[in-house]
Amino acid sequence: MRATNAYLCIMQCGRGPVALAFSGGLDTSFCVPRLAEDGWAVHTVFVDTGGSTAEEREGIGRQAGAVGAVAHHEIDAREQVYGRFVRFLIQGNVLRGEVYPLSVAAERTQQALSVVEAARRVGATAVAHGSTGAGNDQIRFDVALRVLAPDLEIVTPIRDLGIKREQAIAYLEHLGLPVPAKAGAYSINRGLWGTTWGGGWTHDTWAGPPADLIDPPADAPPPREIVLAWEHGLPASLDDVPLTGPALVARLGELCEGYGIGRNIHVGETALGIKGRIGFEAGAALVLIGAHRELEKLVLTKWQTFWKDQLGRFYGDRLHEGQYFDPSLRDIEALITSSQDRVTGETRVRLAPGRFQVVGTRSPHSMMDTSVATYGEENRLWTGDEARAFARVAAVPSLLAARAAPSGGHR
Repeated sequence: MRATNAYLCIMQCGRGPVALAFSGGLDTSFCVPRLAEDGWAVHTVFVDTGGSTAEEREGIGRQAGAVGAVAHHEIDAREQVYGRFVRFLIQGNVLRGEVYPLSVAAERTQQALSVVEAARRVGATAVAHGSTGAGNDQIRFDVALRVLAPDLEIVTPIRDLGIKREQAIAYLEHLGLPVPAKAGAYSINRGLWGTTWGGGWTHDTWAGPPADLIDPPADAPPPREIVLAWEHGLPASLDDVPLTGPALVARLGELCEGYGIGRNIHVGETALGIKGRIGFEAGAALVLIGAHRELEKLVLTKWQTFWKDQLGRFYGDRLHEGQYFDPSLRDIEALITSSQDRVTGETRVRLAPGRFQVVGTRSPHSMMDTSVATYGEENRLWTGDEARAFARVAAVPSLLAARAAPSGGHR
């Protein structure tokens, strides 16, 4: 293996350093020797956005060296992913298609940011990534790289050569280089905000996923309740244990994984205008967004909620399609932050195999005040005559529209 690497190093003398966003998977493993053949000295950069173990990270480093990287760099970006992206996805209740919590989009832009930082440190004249020409990731990487480092060349061997998975496997085998495990039909992305699967069954909209990707585990624990404490719209503790954002997401993710919570399928628009389909598991993201939304219902006004829903949907769309740097997103973040001043309290969540339910919320800022009225039972702030007059006035616009319509307004 080292002999092969020595051969590659001989070829890495013409074009200088390139920083390659490296996951250790098939596509980026292909990129290392291919870039070396083109004369680049390849610096692999693994950006830890969560979801990987120490053993997995060590394996990624070994894979980088085995396929010919001149140096491997590991960057811990979990705090940045949470602080820059995930916090607004929680506070904005962002779900694409009302289903998918942007598990990958929350991390790709941060990976680009970190790769550019590494490129500057090693004096690279180019950055590279292993995206194909048919997915969203190429757009997310390219847009970020052009904004952050317009002076650096962007090199994309998989996209430029139209390489398919079986071709990448054959290429590595031909060079005697290790093919990553699980390099077959699926593309798997695992990070702080969830795991996604692409390829195989996802390309057939009538096909369902394998049972182990959708069914709750057979050995799931019995149902239990957890309590999440919130401060200004962000989770602060889990069952009275204070945790940082990334640590809380990771701990909650472990609990949800044991129950098989958060497994689903999403079909939606891609940045290129085609439809895309993925499977995903994002229990922590779905529980946090669901619990946060219920707490907001208790403390926000009707119109705060209305405008947050509209802007949160737009925010998620732009982030999903790689447009994080549009200034409008900073404006929306400012509004979201302002809206969270009173989103403080606790949510009680019941976890059970394959599902969860928010069963309780409380807040010192609750607008559900029984001293004013109890819904459907009694009121203390107004009289029955005042309620009758309110209903009469509330009917006026519809009454006038009905009178003005040729048919009397009835359909």
